[in-house]
Amino acid sequence: MTAQQQTQSKIDLISEDSRQEIDHWIAKYPQGQRQSAVMSALRIVQDQNGGWLSDELIEAVAEYLQMPAIAAQEVATFYSMYELKPVGCHKICVCTNISCLLCGSNGIVDHLKKKLGIDFGEVTNDGKFSLKEVECLGACVGAPMFQIGEHYYENLTPQKVDEILAGLE
Repeated sequence: MTAQQQTQSKIDLISEDSRQEIDHWIAKYPQGQRQSAVMSALRIVQDQNGGWLSDELIEAVAEYLQMPAIAAQEVATFYSMYELKPVGCHKICVCTNISCLLCGSNGIVDHLKKKLGIDFGEVTNDGKFSLKEVECLGACVGAPMFQIGEHYYENLTPQKVDEILAGLE
């Protein structure tokens, strides 16, 4: 297999729909600055892949954006929005920063870990839920809180957590 074929096969890991969406973001930057779309491209490919990025997908993004693979890897490993291993269908991002901590996030974390039978960075056996500790989600007034998908849930109690999770199943 030639280097060109290997490159092509990595780019082929990105679906046509995802490439079109990435192209939309590339168009927002000056000519010759494709790599500026790396954060959007990684998010798009992560969504395409069920919420996580494999090394091969990161390399495919780098090839598509015509940038060194290590540069795309640096972005993917620096920002907490990117997942480098499989996540559950519902990724629960729990804020444990000072405001949430002072308002009881430790109790929420303990409740989630017990209820789901997992720790941070793990996925339930059925693949429905994963649990991630995050530094701050910018909703301090509603502490304690967590995010699932694009939705914020604030002023959490163990009972409210149970209701939210039951509504997702």
